Amino acid sequence: MAPPRRYLAALLALLCACTTTMPPAGSVVAAANVPITTCRSFCGNITVDYPFALHPGCGHAGLRDLLFCINGALMLHLPSGSYRVVDVDYAYRGLTLHDPAMSDCRALDLAPAGRGNGFVLEPWREPYLSPDPDNVFLLLGCRATSPLFQGFPDRHLPCRNVSGMGCGDYLGCLAWDDYYAGGGGRRGPSSGDAAGQPPECCALPWGAIRAVNVSRLECEGYSSAYSLAPVRAEGAAAGWAYGIRVSWTLPESNRGFCGACRATGGACGHDTESHADLCLCGDWNSTSNCDSSADAARSVAATLPAVAALRWAILASGLTSLWYYASTTSNM
Repeated sequence: MAPPRRYLAALLALLCACTTTMPPAGSVVAAANVPITTCRSFCGNITVDYPFALHPGCGHAGLRDLLFCINGALMLHLPSGSYRVVDVDYAYRGLTLHDPAMSDCRALDLAPAGRGNGFVLEPWREPYLSPDPDNVFLLLGCRATSPLFQGFPDRHLPCRNVSGMGCGDYLGCLAWDDYYAGGGGRRGPSSGDAAGQPPECCALPWGAIRAVNVSRLECEGYSSAYSLAPVRAEGAAAGWAYGIRVSWTLPESNRGFCGACRATGGACGHDTESHADLCLCGDWNSTSNCDSSADAARSVAATLPAVAALRWAILASGLTSLWYYASTTSNM
């Protein structure tokens, strides 16, 4: 006579309950998908470290999906285009970027619709990343219908010098001589001509418009320069540093968290789904630091032998009961 089905079902349920282990309580979350040694990496001769990263889950969530290493070149991707990262200054929290479609003092890159598209950030990323206040954007060959000049037909208020850098000096670059010799029309540097033409160049800081979109601003091109010292560059615009200087900012609460994480041997990262801060501790992720992860891991390890012994005890008891039940019922 076979054992009743309800007896077998009860035994199976008991075995399943004993083979299920609870996750550690407290601040420990799912196992890490990224080895902490990969969070600090290199691309060419540039170190990529927190708050940036080349691997998902590393770095700060506000700067995720931003840097990519392509054929040994570190690139920054934004809606407005791709920029080569020339330098990362971790001490002063600055990035120096180069746009190949940007004009400088040696050569102009102008097109009717604008080839370079300036610098545009996603709205959600703006609290974490923005060009320096002393970075000047020089918009070139903008139409009279450009949003830059609407509402200020006579004064062109958005156009002004930034940290001593402006269109008056920039229009003295040798690149403009070649442009004018090739048939480019000369217009006023800041206020336009008597016929109401807009200026050939309009200098402004990032904070004036919060998005340097060349095509939307109806310009033919742009340049960008920055100053690293409070002194006037020698040679006027020829001595400027051309490129885009960008600063990053992290929430104040993140400083204490990341410091505690690193002090306990972890790497600062983030949850790829919720984007919350995580401390990567090798086998575990923690919402606080790696000491809490280690304590939880030791607690789980200590319970494993007892759980295994309990599994075998119940299994042996169940098999003995089944054998006894089967032998007694067969003699009936």
